[in-house]
Amino acid sequence: MKIAITGKGGVGKTTFSAMLARLYADEGYRVLSVDADPDANLALALGFPKELMDTIVPISEMKELVAERTNVPIGGFGKMFKMNPKVDDIPERYCKEYNGVRLLTMGTVDTGGSGCVCPEHVLLKRLTSHLILQNKDVVIMDMEAGIEHLARGTAQGVDAFIVVVEPGERSIQTYRKVKKLGEDIGVKRVLVVGNKIRNKEDENFIINNVQDGECLGFIYYNEEVINSDRSNLSPYDNCTKTVEEIKYIKQKLQGGI
Repeated sequence: MKIAITGKGGVGKTTFSAMLARLYADEGYRVLSVDADPDANLALALGFPKELMDTIVPISEMKELVAERTNVPIGGFGKMFKMNPKVDDIPERYCKEYNGVRLLTMGTVDTGGSGCVCPEHVLLKRLTSHLILQNKDVVIMDMEAGIEHLARGTAQGVDAFIVVVEPGERSIQTYRKVKKLGEDIGVKRVLVVGNKIRNKEDENFIINNVQDGECLGFIYYNEEVINSDRSNLSPYDNCTKTVEEIKYIKQKLQGGI
């Protein structure tokens, strides 16, 4: 199963991604969590200890790896490079594991006005395609608010694209944008999870602003989640009510897929 999770900043998509990954891992699945958000903090949400987090180097910052796989010297921008670099061994070699979840941090590319075709970008895009189309694990990708960096064929391999939304118009606009982009490149299904819900009115707002059948469920506002973040702890280990809500969403997701 390949799941991509997105949403505007601050809606809780990283927390949802981490808790979903932990649920699958506790059920005995091989789980690979992919931090594809430039503001990378999935390791923290997964409960990785600081000493392990400090060893994480994003793939895009591994200059020697990028140079080796794309056949371009370090700092050799403007040179010819491979457009189909070898990536199949990267997940096993460079992921970090804790609590039964393996984590791969992609990083971001600062193109400096040079456009998107650079060795780092090509390697990340090729790796993303491999994770979705060839990898046999449960893959959960925590992504930025959009899907522009997914190629058409890669996007078609995603089993579900989940947009985490809050009960507000700006968040719903992100859902509409993702849905439109998804339709353009052939994403099979775009689903919604409502987060930070306070009451039935919040639920109804989301239901009334997404297409019928696309809402997987709701996660209610829970101060324990905020307190876990302040204490540098995984909410999965400290927020029983939220875990149960995400279990229900997971069951509905699997039933739909």
